[in-house]
Amino acid sequence: MRKIGKRKWMNYGILVLMLMIALAGSYRYLSGYVSVSNNVNGRELPIYSVETDEKKVALSFDAAWGNEDTQQILEILKKHNIHVTFFMTGGWVEKYPEDVKAIKEAGHDLGNHSENHKNMSELSQEEQKQEIREVHEKVKELTGCSMQLFRPPYGDYNNELILSAQECGYYTIQWSVDSLDWKDYGVDSIIDTVIQHKELKNGAIILCHNGAKYTADALDTLITDIQKKGYEIVPVSELIYKEDYHMDVTGRQIRN
Repeated sequence: MRKIGKRKWMNYGILVLMLMIALAGSYRYLSGYVSVSNNVNGRELPIYSVETDEKKVALSFDAAWGNEDTQQILEILKKHNIHVTFFMTGGWVEKYPEDVKAIKEAGHDLGNHSENHKNMSELSQEEQKQEIREVHEKVKELTGCSMQLFRPPYGDYNNELILSAQECGYYTIQWSVDSLDWKDYGVDSIIDTVIQHKELKNGAIILCHNGAKYTADALDTLITDIQKKGYEIVPVSELIYKEDYHMDVTGRQIRN
């Protein structure tokens, strides 16, 4: 057998090491799965915001409970000609299928908020995937839409959940601006909390809730005030990068 010189072994070793580093820094999946790089210092991170020079922010609504304000919210969004993202639980989809269809027909993002609104970090990876897949199939059967955006209930996640979502074909989405509408402090509180928030800047993701007591009443002014600051409001799917990105330690998505 021909001997391989020490220098050649070193070259092979360097090539293998470079390949390992490249694979560790970016998870690449087969066709149908997302292509991402969410690992920062050994932690898998969801997307909290996006680094961009464009004055764009995303507005999102979590839908897990009631639907009393759904029509009002949709009418206000139509009035302002903007589109947003609704993250829906399986229970909400099952209980309000006509609302799901109306959201889709109005051109808004349909997002996955898990089947049963559990603390996902407490589940096994197979249970996590089941929570994601069950509502995915419900929405697909109802609307024909294959969702790609996932928001964990309570913002609760761990490394395993981010990887589980990736394997299901999802980008995991958090938020950088919480309207705190779920605390029911009132219309002015919602507006002031968002407009004065230090993270209301290019690439912010704003969290609101469908079914909260004052959200619909605050929405018209909230949209107007955000626009007065020069921001275009877009759905999450139009804000985030789908490939060739990495994250910083705050969960801010940065183009490679």
